[in-house]
Amino acid sequence: MNAFRIAGLAACVASIAFGQNAAPQRLDPVQWSMTSTAEVAKAGATIPLRLTAKIEPGWHLYSLTIPKDLYPTKLSLVDNPAVASYTVYQPPPVRAMDPNLKEMVETYSNQAEFWIPATLKSDAAGPVELTAQVRYRACDDKQCLNPKTKTATFKLTAASAAPAVDPFAVPPGYIEVKPGAPPVERVPEKVPAASPQQGIVAFALTAFGFGLAAIFTPCVFPMIPITVSFFLNQRGGFVQALVFSLGIVVLFCALGLGVTALAGPVGISQLGGNPWVNAFIAGVFGIFALSLLGAFEITLPSSMLTKLDSASRRGGYLGTLLMGLTFSLTSFACVGPFVGPLLASSVQAQGAQPVVGMAAFATGLASPFFFLAAFPSYLKKLPKSGGWMARVKIVMGFVLLAVMLKYLSTIDQVLQSNFLTRERFLAAWFVLFSMAGLYLLGVLRLEGIEAKDKLGIGRLSFAALFLIFAVSLLPGMFGAPLGELEAYVPAATGGISGNNTTAGGLQWMKNDYRAALDRGRQENKLVLVTFTGYACSNCHWMKANLFPRPEIADIAKDLVLVELYTDGADAASEENAKLEDTKFATTSTPWFILLDANENVLATSGYTRDTQEFLAFLRTRSKA
Repeated sequence: MNAFRIAGLAACVASIAFGQNAAPQRLDPVQWSMTSTAEVAKAGATIPLRLTAKIEPGWHLYSLTIPKDLYPTKLSLVDNPAVASYTVYQPPPVRAMDPNLKEMVETYSNQAEFWIPATLKSDAAGPVELTAQVRYRACDDKQCLNPKTKTATFKLTAASAAPAVDPFAVPPGYIEVKPGAPPVERVPEKVPAASPQQGIVAFALTAFGFGLAAIFTPCVFPMIPITVSFFLNQRGGFVQALVFSLGIVVLFCALGLGVTALAGPVGISQLGGNPWVNAFIAGVFGIFALSLLGAFEITLPSSMLTKLDSASRRGGYLGTLLMGLTFSLTSFACVGPFVGPLLASSVQAQGAQPVVGMAAFATGLASPFFFLAAFPSYLKKLPKSGGWMARVKIVMGFVLLAVMLKYLSTIDQVLQSNFLTRERFLAAWFVLFSMAGLYLLGVLRLEGIEAKDKLGIGRLSFAALFLIFAVSLLPGMFGAPLGELEAYVPAATGGISGNNTTAGGLQWMKNDYRAALDRGRQENKLVLVTFTGYACSNCHWMKANLFPRPEIADIAKDLVLVELYTDGADAASEENAKLEDTKFATTSTPWFILLDANENVLATSGYTRDTQEFLAFLRTRSKA
């Protein structure tokens, strides 16, 4: 037993015996009763006994299968000469963090129904009194009562002329608990936190791509042949190039470490929906986009650059390392528009992502210097500097403005201001990507393209790609799905009374957990709870692309669907986040929970793109 468990148990016992909040022992929040459909049965028949625990609001009791030291509920039939054997089945419990025990436990709230199929002996006759004995411990979020032992009785008559009893069928999700068997050790459910390793790999590849793109800027590309020629004219030129590249990596990793230190290692993953964080990121994208478009130039203090340059001229490997640092700083006017957005985006991520992003970016930026030092014959094959570098800057400016709108859209959704709607967002993207295409065609006159410049096949191809992408956005303005883009654009809204509809005709309730449970009981349906977020791209993708699929929609339409947003700026989001953390012991989004009418968890699932995997989750209710 670990220290936290011991402390939790000690606190629980102390609150009962001595604590100010100790409840009077006459308090009993759980009432037991036992019923059956068979009041008259033949000898040898199996009687389905239903033992019901009615639990007062705010209280819970534990399952039969948690470890012994966590006070499991114990259930048995009192010895009776008319009973040959019996079996105990418990309903699916809710796994949650117990605030008293500081441990993941399995609990029941509101009402729990246990089944005890009891087989009569072949010589049973006359009145038979069956008694279930239960030893249990009731707790709320502040205290645990002393264990209690209670009984519940059901009377029947064994008669040879009795009608046959319907065979007992194990309800969906119930498991057998053999009388007298030791409690089963459960392995905690693994919560897939949106594949963090895959996420950081994708981010690193994106950062590496940004580093490669930054090579083709006016501050970097002209320096490649000059710098590589310098290495080749020195002894150990290959190693000199390696040290120079190391200087670039060191500087940008230092930037990443600085961002990590400022953001803090704890809780930054929860900032994805924060309006201030998204406003900061949008501002960074906007500033650098305007810089790329030529509105102004971002420069660093010349005094700092002069000192580093003089230090790098001392020669040796230290001088080469300093030369790499100096090169990185002098090129910041051009690479800053790439570095800034990467650093700002990484604020929303966990752990070392800023450092990993900067290391990947610097590797991409330094790769041509190292490669050309190793294979100098390729120097002659480099394209000549020219207007094409200015075109790269202008096009990147339009792209960064489009990305800026994505973060402004997140702010709009979190604050529920409904200003940057789906239609306006897609209209803005259409204009920006069309402007990029028209610029490359020479229709839009900006830096980098003169009237006399010939339209080459490369520029024509890129212009066509931008215009095709822009036109493909138009159907989305009229409600058509956009596939993968649905993860990044505002969702189409509609419906009445706070409900919204997805393709496939699915109706979703929003931010009303209790109303969804009540509706499930009234309509005798299971409830699919979805913990989601306004800033959760994976959530948007699954709702727009997975649920409309016919095989999933056919099952989902028979469920009560409710979305609980956890990252909004309203009280509902705060309550939803607390509910997910305290009741279901996770903070992941998206997180799907399938509940029955008694609020018992039947199955859980995280983010997936696999249709069959999600179908298996939805079909869990049909398993015996």
